[in-house]
Amino acid sequence: MKKKVFIIGSGFSSLSASCYLAKAGFDVTIFEKNKNYGGRARQFKENGFTFDMGPSWYWMPDVFERFFNDFGKKSADFYEAKKLDPAYRVIFSKKNQIKIGKNVENIVDSFEKIEKGSGKELRKFLNESKDNYDLAVSNMLYKMPGKSIFELINTKTIFKINLFISNIKNQINKKFKDPRLRSILQFPVLFLGAKPAETPAFYNFMNYADFGLGTWQPKNGFYDVVQAMIKIAKEHNVKFLNNSSIEEILVKNQRAIGLKTKKSFFKCDFILSGADYSHTEKLLQNKYRQYSDSYWSKKTWSPSSLLFYIGLDKKIVDLDHHNLFFDTDFEKHADEIYSNPKWPSSPLFYLNITSKTYKHTAPKNCENLFILIPISTNLKDSEFIREKYFNLVIQRIEDTIQENIKDHIVYKKSYCIKDFKSDYNSYGGNAYGLANTLKQTAFLRPKLKSKKVKNLYFSGQLTVPGPGVPPAIVSGKLVSDLIIKDEINI
Repeated sequence: MKKKVFIIGSGFSSLSASCYLAKAGFDVTIFEKNKNYGGRARQFKENGFTFDMGPSWYWMPDVFERFFNDFGKKSADFYEAKKLDPAYRVIFSKKNQIKIGKNVENIVDSFEKIEKGSGKELRKFLNESKDNYDLAVSNMLYKMPGKSIFELINTKTIFKINLFISNIKNQINKKFKDPRLRSILQFPVLFLGAKPAETPAFYNFMNYADFGLGTWQPKNGFYDVVQAMIKIAKEHNVKFLNNSSIEEILVKNQRAIGLKTKKSFFKCDFILSGADYSHTEKLLQNKYRQYSDSYWSKKTWSPSSLLFYIGLDKKIVDLDHHNLFFDTDFEKHADEIYSNPKWPSSPLFYLNITSKTYKHTAPKNCENLFILIPISTNLKDSEFIREKYFNLVIQRIEDTIQENIKDHIVYKKSYCIKDFKSDYNSYGGNAYGLANTLKQTAFLRPKLKSKKVKNLYFSGQLTVPGPGVPPAIVSGKLVSDLIIKDEINI
């Protein structure tokens, strides 16, 4: 008889694990507390506008392809993805903007025009970051279940130990002088959820993911990836139960025996949670919890976000698909997220307009805007505060493009800390999980397998490999390998 695996949550790590486990012969069921599947990558449509609720940067396409290849497929079997040109625009002021091209040659030329000699330095930097990327993805990412320091330090990485000791900020500042170039090169670590000064220099492989591999866009939004993974899961007979919030994980003789919802009790052989790690452990009796409240409170958390989904009844001329508004102090905003947590005085923000690339994501002659302001976790969240920052960012966009936006808004929705907590049980309302600082890398992150409950496992952004969509997909692969191995040994 097939062993039953219950998976809590339907984010990328859960969907990934469900596919691998079902392929290996397990009877898999996913329990999702919300109506729609996909976790933070859910999508909604209103008044003809399509909005991805969370992830919007399609980087590291090789990781997506590897997942699909494991099931005899490729991404093109499910969705169309276009490489963006420009990849994104960085806005320092109305007349001071830099477009990042779709290939290294274009980007090198852009750097050289800004700072003489920086083009050559960028080539050397990208050669190193590509080497680190190949090492990270090929030799580490898929081989790091977080059990031992030797996953991090081995014969291949020992010669790069200095890159784990030094940080990205220092590394970049030694090579580049122009503050704009420094900001652009430090930007990718925002996906890792930490200040550049606290992120190991080894993570410069994200610069290769950015400049070397490029930025892509699925035709119908990021939810194309969710739907593709659900299709593979269902082809392997994974069952899906939505509106099924878990109230308790029942344990007997140090083994999880099932899940309790409001409606019923479900018995199984293995439990995997892709939901928030700290919340999941609260579903257990105290004696079965690995990590205390004080453990979580002392961790370095990636930011939360204040998000706005906006529909306009007009087209915008002078903006691109991805736009980074770096027209304020980068260091000050980072400090207000990590070192001195508070609502930012003058935040940087990100503006995404998918209708720039695929017009069908908005009605004819309209645009859909997705605005993200990185903020600290556990801040006071109110409609008054949201409206204050909405007016602030809209004014800065209008000042930059010299167009009226506010009078053309026909749809508006906000999303912030309270929503992350209520929808995802997110610790502190975080959006990306635990930051990838040195003390929270690899084996130093919360474990994939419970130390106190023999058949309870975890995946996602609070465990290995870390935050971001590609790492979440890999997390599902890593934890499924553990369950498959454990099932054989039982």
